[in-house]
Amino acid sequence: MKKSFGVLIFPVLFSLGFVANATTVIPPNFDELVGRAQIIFEGEVTALQSQWIGEGAEHRIVTFVTFKVDDTLKGDPGVSYSIRMLGGTVDGRTMEVTDAPKFKVGDHDILFVENNGSQFIPLVGIMHGRFHVAREQSGREIVAINSGEPLSDVASLGKEEHGVSSAKAALSPSEFKAAIQGRLQAGAPSKERP
Repeated sequence: MKKSFGVLIFPVLFSLGFVANATTVIPPNFDELVGRAQIIFEGEVTALQSQWIGEGAEHRIVTFVTFKVDDTLKGDPGVSYSIRMLGGTVDGRTMEVTDAPKFKVGDHDILFVENNGSQFIPLVGIMHGRFHVAREQSGREIVAINSGEPLSDVASLGKEEHGVSSAKAALSPSEFKAAIQGRLQAGAPSKERP
């Protein structure tokens, strides 16, 4: 009995370690975000649906996050778009990916999507591919990185997260989208960092 228990623990620990290591990413800079994304859009989360997929060792929970698309910047997400993310809760059982963005209905975001349906978190740089649209106390809409810090300069992306906010005012969604469109018109490089 002890032997069986030990044999069961090792695969569980190994798989947990693998998931934790899989979320270690180099933060992409602005050019990499724009260049690597297959789809870039602004939208609002309208639904979350978690379900089991796969068989045997491939049996896992995924969550489909559905957005109402408000503005398309790259690609063709249509009027409604769903991303498939590893993790979620089904029948009281939860599977969680470290550092994965957490979505809820009503969230308003600008997303940089790559490899949807085949990548475990289909955002460029995992959490770095999600920018939340928030409101300042004054009511002005701003763009925040996944950690919640306001984004004041696209040139700061890919650097230490604590250096993202500065003395400059936070970017509004329209200013951020104008920077994305400018980068697309200039021809964003599509290479990843070496």
